[in-house]
Amino acid sequence: MKIELNRSSRIPLARQISQAIADRILSGYFQKGSRLPSVRELSRTLEVSPVTVVQALKILESQSLVNRVQGKGTFVYGESPKQQDPTAETLLPIPDYLHRTQHWHYHQEPARINFSLCAVHPSLLPGSALTDSMRHLLQHDPDILVQYGEIQGDLELRQVMAQYLNSEKLKVSPQEILVTNGAQQGIDLVIRSFIGPGDIVVTESPAYTAAIDAFRSRGATILSVSMDEEGMRMDELTALLDTYKPKLIYTNPSFQNPTGKVMSLKRRKELLDLAVSTGALILEDDSWSEIYYDGPPPPHIKSLDQHGHVIYLKGISKILSPGCRVGFLIASGSVLNPLIAAKTHADLGSPLLNQRVMIPLLKPDNITPLLKQLRTSLKKRRNRVIELLNEYAPDAVRWITPRGGFNLWLTLPETVNTNALLRETEKKHIQFLPGSACYAGEAEWNHLRICFSHVPESHLEEGIREFCSLLSSHLATAENRRSHTPIF
Repeated sequence: MKIELNRSSRIPLARQISQAIADRILSGYFQKGSRLPSVRELSRTLEVSPVTVVQALKILESQSLVNRVQGKGTFVYGESPKQQDPTAETLLPIPDYLHRTQHWHYHQEPARINFSLCAVHPSLLPGSALTDSMRHLLQHDPDILVQYGEIQGDLELRQVMAQYLNSEKLKVSPQEILVTNGAQQGIDLVIRSFIGPGDIVVTESPAYTAAIDAFRSRGATILSVSMDEEGMRMDELTALLDTYKPKLIYTNPSFQNPTGKVMSLKRRKELLDLAVSTGALILEDDSWSEIYYDGPPPPHIKSLDQHGHVIYLKGISKILSPGCRVGFLIASGSVLNPLIAAKTHADLGSPLLNQRVMIPLLKPDNITPLLKQLRTSLKKRRNRVIELLNEYAPDAVRWITPRGGFNLWLTLPETVNTNALLRETEKKHIQFLPGSACYAGEAEWNHLRICFSHVPESHLEEGIREFCSLLSSHLATAENRRSHTPIF
């Protein structure tokens, strides 16, 4: 197992090792029940003392990620220890970081109630309008199926999107827009264009899991900045910038994923000023700023940008059509050109059919009522989930009531590990996203994210009630275990 240790870091080596192994467990690289390398092997390959390795394994055991069996070894927590995969040795030279997003999406057991999927239920999306648009396209322009589109994206789509963004008080021209295959490709194109191995990226903490994975896959060094009720803390960021020179600052300022927090206008201006003064780019990820329940968020950071330091990423797949995978990067001049070049290398342009089918939906006569209806439906769901949590959740549980977006961020007592809780809820086929997946550095294990937009409305009460019942039992067990632990 290859683990890069920073021997000059203030973080103890045991903590660095445990975090690296935890990442591999959470990513699915180490499967449930598989045996970890021995203490002697890890000590030799990592060039640390056996005592340091044992300390790291104890940390993992305290986090309910591994089970140490006397005389047999250390096993990933799960089923009973199984025979080691004979191909494991041949796989060791291969980079062993499988994206955690892939793990949570593909490696879960089938869920009866899935609070982990951050998406809108299909019944709330404009399926019939998409069908009509597709039918009209194929009837009147069948050659669209055998045509390539422009690398930068279909001009008419960019024109319609520019009109939409202008209505959102973000003044852009079609020439400043690059069409992507969803927001995730947008993040990837930014990384390909501006980030290299060892470059520093600053993110909020916690942050969007897939963004963390994308930065790590490029070999970037991620520095995390915590948040308060106004979003990313500028005092922490300023302190970081006194020592480090990041290439990029990644932020999700409006109804942040996973916490739902909103960055204040004051903080948005401060963040932009800091970026300009240090020469860093800002990647502003706008997943769903239109999905507000108690008034719109402050202006986009990009709308305040006079120097071209902000790359604005807009995904519309989640709120209109996940199947079409259409997103947009907005940048200017010297920043846009490398992004177009990266798009050229990636796929020579997004599928033309997917782009054209979105055009009617983005026109003002359609998008305005669609968003209004979606806000109304999701606000009703949010309010219902809050009512149910107030009724059924244990007193020790805290949450942030989101002013927009799809998610609720729950905080449990510090003694609770939500990865262990997930194993209990999965037995009842109920899933959520453990908060540990949302940290680039040392994880906090007592948080979790619930998405209320995808579970059928008729299942919300059943799902929250059962989840809270399992949570109450887990908390009682954890408290009982703590009260019987000797203090000497």
